[in-house]
Amino acid sequence: MKQLIILTGMSGAGKSVAIEALEDMNYFCIDNLPPVLLPKIAELMETTDGKMDYVGLGIDLRGKQFFDTLVAELDKIEANENIALRIVFLDATDNRLVSRYKETRRAHPLDNEMNVLKAIEQEREILEELKRRANFIIETTELDPKSLRKEMFEKCSGDEQAGFNVSIMSFGFKHGVPIDADMMFDVRFLPNPHYVPELKPYTGMDQPVYDYVMSWKETNIFYTKLFDLVRYLIPQYLKEGKSQLVVAIGCTGGQHRSVALTKRLADDLQDHFDFNISAIHRDAAIEGIVNGKN
Repeated sequence: MKQLIILTGMSGAGKSVAIEALEDMNYFCIDNLPPVLLPKIAELMETTDGKMDYVGLGIDLRGKQFFDTLVAELDKIEANENIALRIVFLDATDNRLVSRYKETRRAHPLDNEMNVLKAIEQEREILEELKRRANFIIETTELDPKSLRKEMFEKCSGDEQAGFNVSIMSFGFKHGVPIDADMMFDVRFLPNPHYVPELKPYTGMDQPVYDYVMSWKETNIFYTKLFDLVRYLIPQYLKEGKSQLVVAIGCTGGQHRSVALTKRLADDLQDHFDFNISAIHRDAAIEGIVNGKN
């Protein structure tokens, strides 16, 4: 059966982060969809073979001129035996929502010459019926983005990501490629600290070497693309039931460039996902000074 998630709730409660989490779960997502278009989405889900089996729709009061039709459209979809509908409602306390609006300096969708608190109170009244119908209510008052993503995975995929491990491995091509790698990236095209005398003895785990590797435009362009790719692919492997994923990054000796990029990628992915992500430096100690030892 095809899966449709309606993501809604209070403005400022974290819908953008939640939409990103659905995308990480391979949902086809549309944000700020006017409710009047819901029947068209349902039709596309039924007629588009395999391409829209999992759909997430972000709906809030930015489309308020169409919002009165939402409940009626949801009734029609719930009666459709081919589509499983779930409603996820994001909420937070009034004080926290006001604080978030002050931090971002964004205008509330209902802020027509009324203060933000009054707009929030009015929004609660409008959304009361939708909240009552929600399958899941996620309270985001005390949640950071990482915790909210975890909640979304638990509620919408039924998988807490427990038991799934990602290893980011640096290695040197001259010492042989790792045979257990699921993905492998060659960074030998980047500027090499090996040719800087004061950096040569050390590894990418040392701050001067790390800073040197990251100081180049080529490095940052490559890293942005690498992070986006790996961030997209991890949930696909998770969805297929893998329990272990190895991402290998190689340079010539496995001492400088690959080590620095492995460290950065592991740190950034750990900030994004809740499961265990480890950095492994297979060859760094062969030629470099690690923990003061050669």
